[in-house]
Amino acid sequence: MEWLKEWWATPMPAVASIEFARPWVLLLLLVIPVFIWWRRRTRPPALIFSRAGLVATGPHRTSRLARVAPWFRWLAIAGVIVALAQPRSGARTQNVTRDGIDIALVVDISSSMLAEDFQPQNRMEVAKDKAKAFVSGRTTDRIGVIAFSGEALTQVPLTADYPVVLAAIDNLQPGQLQDGTAIGTAIATSANRLRSAGGRSRVMLLLTDGENNRGDIDPRTAAQASAQFGIRIYAIGIGSEGMAPIPVGRGLFGLRYENRPVRIDEALLTEIAESSGGRYFRARDADALEAIFGQIDQLERSPVDARSFVRFTERFHWPLAVAMLALLGEVWVLAWRGTVP
Repeated sequence: MEWLKEWWATPMPAVASIEFARPWVLLLLLVIPVFIWWRRRTRPPALIFSRAGLVATGPHRTSRLARVAPWFRWLAIAGVIVALAQPRSGARTQNVTRDGIDIALVVDISSSMLAEDFQPQNRMEVAKDKAKAFVSGRTTDRIGVIAFSGEALTQVPLTADYPVVLAAIDNLQPGQLQDGTAIGTAIATSANRLRSAGGRSRVMLLLTDGENNRGDIDPRTAAQASAQFGIRIYAIGIGSEGMAPIPVGRGLFGLRYENRPVRIDEALLTEIAESSGGRYFRARDADALEAIFGQIDQLERSPVDARSFVRFTERFHWPLAVAMLALLGEVWVLAWRGTVP
């Protein structure tokens, strides 16, 4: 009787919102008036009683019960027919089948990312802010975070849990790994995460401000291997032109900075990006970095396939309940009339 409990707890829907899964079954309702007309034409002229004592009560009460009883039966039959037509209600909604892309956000956290040529923030803080804005603009993609300097480490595997991704980006700080710039190791680590991903496409966003000077993996070889897995690399060189204040150690009052030339191996980053079908960008200030993320955002938009569907709530319980009550009513009338032993 689980359906009865469910029916009792379900509110009565508005009549205007009801539709039928098998509306053709409702044609059977036309049989009822035809059958009533036929029965009246062929009705026997005599009344049959199960007990002679009922005749003493007079014909008025008996004839009235005789007229009422069949209507309960027709009502029960009508209720069953309506229930078989499967009445249901539901609001039309949109079911969107989203097949996004997989993005590995690969961030250089070497000490040079503390250079303060992106005033009022350093490179690291600007890179984190723009990366978070990029992540916040995605809706259907899985994103992973890989940090690297002299070595590479996955901070967050590919996931659509954007709050987790944003928190991981917030926690990126120079000094978490051995210092240096191992671009080849970073690409290989990220490609290992992306190669078996099931998205429509695979993208690597490589943010660095230096030259490859650590690691045993050649960046060109790693990029070519990535291309074999269909991974596109968008490389972003972060840093102004000329000289920049770069931390060189700690003093009594915190980090000590010296103006040193900005060295970004643009030729290497360009080759890496183009060999994988991606592009290289140079971000000389915060606005440029924001614009670059905006371009990549437009380049890597995945189309969304949508199909509409209707989620229904079955309402056959109501006419079925009416049919049951009508049957009970007929049994009660017949018992009162005396035709049921």
